[in-house]
Amino acid sequence: MTKKQIVSKDNDLMGASYSLGVAEQRLIFLAIIEAREQNKLINVGKPLRLYAKSYEQQFSVEKHTAYEAMKRAVNGLYEAGFSYDKIEEASGKNIHYKSRWVEKIAYADELGCVELTFASDVIPLITRLDSCYTEYELRQVSSLQSEYAIRLYELMIRWRSVGKTNKIMIGDLRSMLGVEPSKYKQMNNFKAKVLDHAIKQINDHTDITATYEQHKQGRQIAGFTFRFKIKEKDRKPLGIVRDPHSIDWVNGVTDEEVKGMTPAQADKYAELLHQEPSIVGNWSDCDSYFKAKMKLKKQLQEPRYVREYMSHLLSCSDPFNPKLIGLQK
Repeated sequence: MTKKQIVSKDNDLMGASYSLGVAEQRLIFLAIIEAREQNKLINVGKPLRLYAKSYEQQFSVEKHTAYEAMKRAVNGLYEAGFSYDKIEEASGKNIHYKSRWVEKIAYADELGCVELTFASDVIPLITRLDSCYTEYELRQVSSLQSEYAIRLYELMIRWRSVGKTNKIMIGDLRSMLGVEPSKYKQMNNFKAKVLDHAIKQINDHTDITATYEQHKQGRQIAGFTFRFKIKEKDRKPLGIVRDPHSIDWVNGVTDEEVKGMTPAQADKYAELLHQEPSIVGNWSDCDSYFKAKMKLKKQLQEPRYVREYMSHLLSCSDPFNPKLIGLQK
């Protein structure tokens, strides 16, 4: 089984405002995955090395294209910053932060790699994550050729559990997508060159099908809501009739032997799977990841749901063994 490449970001970063080209965003993705695969927290000032071979493989480009894209991205990332809002715990007040992406960055021609050191503000937004974060597979955005499509996919998938975003005012949307103030000032151009183009790429190349609804104030379009559904091919097929007495060749037990989990076990695996789109993608009754986790925790205490989600449970980072877990009567 091919190992999943997972991009994880704090929701404050998912909803941040910044303008990065496709190559710059791809470098960020590779750096996040590299940091994750080290299985330890990144220390401030610790560099990460990202090789052109990885860029070539992840984004299906020629070798020379990977080299050139990474070289260009070095300059772009060095100059780039982002801004985001965060509620301060002590005061309960909103604070608007501005930060840079990297402390330093270099391209090593002879090694064929970029050496990148994240700015200190970025590290907790990509590795030291609590319950308010979003994950998705890199392959979902690896074929997107528009920086606006990548950002719009991220803005939508953050609302995976409900299948629709909240209303995003036009000024906020432009900032989140990274549309420069001087570009696409006319609404018809913004919709055609940014939104429609991005939606088409998302529908053609990712695991969701998306549309948008525009909201007016008087005669002017003031904002947009985006709706999306997980594509059927990305869902786990249901309705297959199985013999409850036959041993499953994958998990080594019969369906009859699979029992519901204990509350502690269910909590553990609900934490690992509550943002999995093929499970929670169309749960319209859950308007937050916390509610999705609580619903999944309750389900996993029933044998039928343990069986239904077995393929996901077996793919968890913490190995699932149905012979040892979920066997209470």
